[in-house]
Parts: sequence; structure tokens; C-alpha cells
Amino acid sequence: MKVRVDPELCMGHTMCQARAAEVFRLSEEGFNEMGEFDVPDGLAAVVRRGAVACPERAITILDGQDGT
Repeated sequence: MKVRVDPELCMGHTMCQARAAEVFRLSEEGFNEMGEFDVPDGLAAVVRRGAVACPERAITILDGQDGT
């Protein structure tokens, strides 16, 4: 599974990390700037929980797509 975080949409609410700290990392200012990345095995449900928590919808789950 691939995930894309749009850092321009992220407003620093930190909800993604609050729900999925195992996956999402924030900058010192509290913004998610991870870009596109592969989700570690076994963490798909955790990532979905974090993505749904984002009020800005800055996190897109690509589900194995090539991202184009």
C-alpha cells in the first residue's frame, strides 16, 4: 500500500499522528511533510485510521497504485 501526504494541504492539526503514531511523522512545527511512501506490512488499518482523522484530507491512500 502507498500513501501520499500533500504537505500544502496539511494545516498541522496533528490528528494523523495522534491516531497513527506508528506511521506518521511530523516536522518540529507539527506538519506532516512525508510526501509519498510505502506503508510497512501490517499497518494498513493504522494508516487508514490516521488518514480518516485528517480534517484537511491531506492524506490519500493509493492502495498499491503507481501514484500517477
